[in-house]
Amino acid sequence: MIAEEVKHNLARNLALTSKIKYYFQLLKFRLSVTVAFSSAVGYMLGNRDFFWYEPLLVMLGGLLVTGSANIINQIFEKDLDKLMKRTSNRPLPKGFVTVTESAVYSFILGVSGLVLLGAYFNMMAAALSLISLIIYGFIYTPLKRISPLCVLVGAIPGGLPPMIGYIAATGTFGMEAGILFGIQFIWQFPHFWAIAWVLDDDYKKAGFRMLPMEGGKNLKTAVQIMMYTLLLIPLGMLPLQFGMAGKTSAIVAVICGVLFLMQTFYLMHTCSKKAAMSIMFGSFLYLPIVQIAFVLDKV
Repeated sequence: MIAEEVKHNLARNLALTSKIKYYFQLLKFRLSVTVAFSSAVGYMLGNRDFFWYEPLLVMLGGLLVTGSANIINQIFEKDLDKLMKRTSNRPLPKGFVTVTESAVYSFILGVSGLVLLGAYFNMMAAALSLISLIIYGFIYTPLKRISPLCVLVGAIPGGLPPMIGYIAATGTFGMEAGILFGIQFIWQFPHFWAIAWVLDDDYKKAGFRMLPMEGGKNLKTAVQIMMYTLLLIPLGMLPLQFGMAGKTSAIVAVICGVLFLMQTFYLMHTCSKKAAMSIMFGSFLYLPIVQIAFVLDKV
């Protein structure tokens, strides 16, 4: 009798541990933290005299809202995720969690994040976060199978986090918040398209249309990636022009922009998956390095 009870308790604990692991996977923690980090950057750029925990609270609010949006995305794409090698082992397509469980989880995360941002900071930050969630979860997600314009739409919630952080700090819209949005908005295009190039075969299985209309994995797409990457160089100097940061971060932003741009020349020359992968990893490095440089220069 005791042995059976021990086995029962052990099985129950294992089931609970597995469920927690699946909920954590639904959150897409690494992606959500990356997005939320940029909201903390925006907050620190908007408020020089902050308490140490305030950027963490902004980051937590962003993490909760972003996680909620990610779960909405996975609910809509549950059946499509089964078709792609990259996503077939996610908790929803595998049936480890139900749609109802995921929806409740998403609702709790989203409401918690919005309440935190609205109550501790201001309602404008919360409202922008809600707009970001709606665009990503309910517009960008279904648009992925309809039109390559989904990348433009997805770049909006992708670019909002640093603006949200800045507005959380200042309580106002302004040119500075717009600059932070502009840098991250433009960065989304080479980032998205490089990922879409690398994963094109997988995306086609689900009917996702991510690469430009006249593109595909060809020179036209490579040129567009280059053009958007080129724009990051002058955009990276705007924080200096508007007194948001100093010369050091402007130099860092220009150097990183030039290095990022050089990777796109390789893609234009070869139109290869290897070159696209290089841009993808380069995009992961560019944004945090430049944003950290802005914060250190400001502080």
